[in-house]
Amino acid sequence: MNRFRRILWSRSPAWRGVLVVVVVVTLVLACLVGTSFALSLTLDDEGKLTDVVGEWKDVAAIAQSVVTVVAIVVGGYFAYYKLQLFRELEPHLSITHDISHRFIGDSYVHIAVTANIYNSSRVMIELGDATSSLLMIGPTTDADVERLYGEMFVERTVDYLQWPTLDRIERTWFSNQLTIEPGERHRETYEFIVEAGIDSVIVYTYFSNLNASQGSELEEGWSETTVYDIIVHE
Repeated sequence: MNRFRRILWSRSPAWRGVLVVVVVVTLVLACLVGTSFALSLTLDDEGKLTDVVGEWKDVAAIAQSVVTVVAIVVGGYFAYYKLQLFRELEPHLSITHDISHRFIGDSYVHIAVTANIYNSSRVMIELGDATSSLLMIGPTTDADVERLYGEMFVERTVDYLQWPTLDRIERTWFSNQLTIEPGERHRETYEFIVEAGIDSVIVYTYFSNLNASQGSELEEGWSETTVYDIIVHE
């Protein structure tokens, strides 16, 4: 039941509406079956229940309708989660980076990162929070490279290379604060300041799906990673 409730309220408004209508129709038909059963029974002269209808053809027909509706609901559930016939109702977000840098002062570099977000799906997407991280690739010593390589490919204790984190920026939006309609674009810019000796970085951004925060099977969020080299102009 908890799983069904999460699935119901995590879908798009149109999908939730279809499910609600089907459930209401099923309940109405079930009530009709109960009412027909009650009306088919009456009291005889001795005060005992007796069946005045004599047969249950009408009730059986109603029950068959209920079974048919239930079968449609189950079939729709199977089609969505097994056959993926309604993938167009799922949210899809694409992210690209625009990165630039400039030297400031005598010892620092300013890095500007703009995340270009595009909603390529047919449903509205509501963002919950975002994280933009700046990781250092270089300069790195041979010992550091060997350690990272060993953790990733030899010991296999990590799923990705653990580059040192230079800085991290986090942002949070509440319900209805940042929504992206189908086909709409949005830009988020982040600014970092690093030491001038750093010559290569990784930019990682992540945006969470607010509608998936209820434990649904929707995409939890979207991310993008870009390697950027800081070129020193002589």
